[in-house]
Amino acid sequence: MKIREVRDLNLDELVEKEKKLVEEYFKLQFRHATGQLDSPASLRNLRRDVARMKTVLRHKGGLK
Repeated sequence: MKIREVRDLNLDELVEKEKKLVEEYFKLQFRHATGQLDSPASLRNLRRDVARMKTVLRHKGGLK
């Protein structure tokens, strides 16, 4: 997800999207640990998306 797309989301959408991404990241970590993950790069990309969400949330005042 591009940073421009993230910045265009409102606060509620950001919180919801961040929760979904964290949940998806956990699932991918589990698949990676069991050897079922096809592309380890997807872990890196998802981790960066979560970081983008948290950064924008912090700037908008949604995280403390």
